[in-house]
Amino acid sequence: MPSKNDRTASKSNPAPVGGKPPVETFRLGRIKAVVWENDVDQQKYYNVSFARTYMDEAKEFHDSDSFGRDDLPLMAKLADQAHTFIFSRLSELKAQAQNE
Repeated sequence: MPSKNDRTASKSNPAPVGGKPPVETFRLGRIKAVVWENDVDQQKYYNVSFARTYMDEAKEFHDSDSFGRDDLPLMAKLADQAHTFIFSRLSELKAQAQNE
């Protein structure tokens, strides 16, 4: 049986151009926040995508970018987690650069 992460990977939410995997994924129930790292001009930038996982009638998992009222508090918590992660990551990168 595939892992939960394999099952929830959706064809509608492919990896960005270049095929880099996400640097972090946060999940609360059916809602997930995926953090992507981009390198531009030797600088790191981060983007976050949100998705709601659902199962269709054929018992296949998909992601949607549509959210219901009860999903919004979970999205807010995930946004906070992603925000904290990005700032921690940037802080680590800055410390590494200073040590080089």
